[in-house]
Amino acid sequence: MTGGKWTLKLWKKSRKLNLDATQIIALTFAAIILVGTGLLLLPAASRSGESCGFLPALFTATSATCVTGLVLFDTWTQWSGFGQTVILLLIEVGGLGFMSAAAMVVFLLRKKVGLRQRMIMAQAMSLNDMQGVVHLQKTVILGSLTVQLAGALVLLLRFWPEYGFRQSLVWGVFHAVSGFCNAGFDIFGKLSPGQSLIPFQNDPVVLITLMVLITVGGLGFFVWEELARVRSFRKFSVYTKLVLIATASVIVLGTGMFLLLEWNNSQTLGPMPVWQKILNALFQTVTLRTAGFASLDQAGLSDSGKAISMVVMLIGGSSGSTAGGMKTVTFVVLVLFMVAKARGRSSVHVFCRTIPEAKAINAMTIFFIMVTLAFFGGFFITATSPVPVSFTDGLYEAVSALATVGLTAGATPVMGVPAQLLIILFMYFGRVGVLTISLGFLMGNQAQDRFRYADTNLLIG
Repeated sequence: MTGGKWTLKLWKKSRKLNLDATQIIALTFAAIILVGTGLLLLPAASRSGESCGFLPALFTATSATCVTGLVLFDTWTQWSGFGQTVILLLIEVGGLGFMSAAAMVVFLLRKKVGLRQRMIMAQAMSLNDMQGVVHLQKTVILGSLTVQLAGALVLLLRFWPEYGFRQSLVWGVFHAVSGFCNAGFDIFGKLSPGQSLIPFQNDPVVLITLMVLITVGGLGFFVWEELARVRSFRKFSVYTKLVLIATASVIVLGTGMFLLLEWNNSQTLGPMPVWQKILNALFQTVTLRTAGFASLDQAGLSDSGKAISMVVMLIGGSSGSTAGGMKTVTFVVLVLFMVAKARGRSSVHVFCRTIPEAKAINAMTIFFIMVTLAFFGGFFITATSPVPVSFTDGLYEAVSALATVGLTAGATPVMGVPAQLLIILFMYFGRVGVLTISLGFLMGNQAQDRFRYADTNLLIG
């Protein structure tokens, strides 16, 4: 290792390629997407027995690997059992991270985990150092599989009396993995193509089970480990406290806002009894935190409902989790920093600790990048779609892709090729770009300028 980078020797060549951990993560995700694209291109992957074409295969593989859930066509209708299996594997690898899959192989073969592997695993899970990373990785793998199996069992028992064992097993496994990995892919198209979970909007067992899976998957690997080890809120780290408080606050406030804004909307909550309104408003808020299942028609949301949805999507889940978005603690740090500066304070404090100003600047950087890209994407989708798409719906689509949510207000199936390519890039950036940018902040190896200009005074505000 030289200068914080890995030296890789190319096959049959003396040339050397220097890649740091973030570049390895980005390239590996890209390679997984390309492999998935190749498999989905096979005629056997399509229910019709004919290849779907390169762009649809690439779009679907990117959406699955980046655990987004945006699709050009209904998953059950388009893909055969083989194609659905490929999508499920891409979701699992993309959700847990390729290093989790690699670590699983290492553990099964009982091989020693080297320094290089430890460093990449630590950075892939947003950890500041390598201490305990192997133990944490084992916890991640075992905990993930246990939670997914439990969710699959509950869904199996729910569907079995009505749909038979085989169909219920397939649905249970697929949707438990998709829910835990915050992917949002569903294969309920056999009941009602393109309707996602709308056929189950009055089913508390299905919705609550998926909400639990989504929430657990979105908390983050580090939070899991600390919850299992410490079991006392007072003794939790500041990070874990902020994750739990932010997660609960977003869910409670989001649910309240949806009930307020959509209560009488005839296209969403309006026709439902009170208990069902509360259940679906809660599910809408939870799924917006990058899961992508829909128990409500997203196109039927009011403009204010869509606005709240986009805010929740941008916040997303927590660092080191299966969720996307700018991340809960990033948003909290941004808000605390803005409040502190507005009140004239020179530093930001939380739980008797000071948040370094560099962390706040990092949070602002991620927020600015995502918001700028979202608005550009909204304009681009609106301008290039062959059929009229409102700016609100175009923006909704762009935010959904960037935050790796997968909900759509109806624009995805009608987008033109340029917009589809942009959404592919947004899904990749939302999953990999934000991760590598965050890891770059954590690594703290920012280059120092060789010279510095004199300061200048500017009027701000």
